[in-house]
Amino acid sequence: MLAKFQTRGSCCKEIVFDIDKDDNYRVSNIVFYGGCNGNLKMIAKLVNGMTADEIIAKCSGNICGNKGTSCADQLAKAVAAAKEQI
Repeated sequence: MLAKFQTRGSCCKEIVFDIDKDDNYRVSNIVFYGGCNGNLKMIAKLVNGMTADEIIAKCSGNICGNKGTSCADQLAKAVAAAKEQI
């Protein structure tokens, strides 16, 4: 399933990815729109192929500056929302 998530409170404005319910909610093809291009490409590479639960565990609660969230934290929220939606 293709998932699109509008972020809140981060430099990245949208995250798009595939999530496969039949493969333990495995996430792939992550693309961040906006934000720090190089850093976000690296995050996408590092978590590509992980399950939703693995991404949520690794990325939840990561804070950027005084924003109270980050692009990685928003990815965790996006993956959690997509997992619930399917």
